[in-house]
Amino acid sequence: MTRVVFIERDGSTREVEGKPGDRLLDLAQNAGEPLEGTCEGQMACSTCHVIVDADDFDRLPPAVEEEEDMLDLAAGATRYSRLSCQIWLSDVLDSLTVRIPPDAKNMQGR
Repeated sequence: MTRVVFIERDGSTREVEGKPGDRLLDLAQNAGEPLEGTCEGQMACSTCHVIVDADDFDRLPPAVEEEEDMLDLAAGATRYSRLSCQIWLSDVLDSLTVRIPPDAKNMQGR
């Protein structure tokens, strides 16, 4: 199992477990996190934007150009922003910590 720590908008934390090969967006949505993922992982939106803990950021594979273009449109994007639809869990990412951006909304009501 791969553990992911979500830092909620109010600053509280919650640990969720997924399996290697799971997509972070799916894990977050199944855990009730407010990540919409409007484009269903096609990199056509930035509604699954998360902020990765600075200590964990270098454990992720680098973002491709298309992801970086979408992050340019994300509200509140930082140097450590990534699209959760582009993060696939692995043993290397155990204890990954991500922050839900303060303006994250799930208009689909999942």
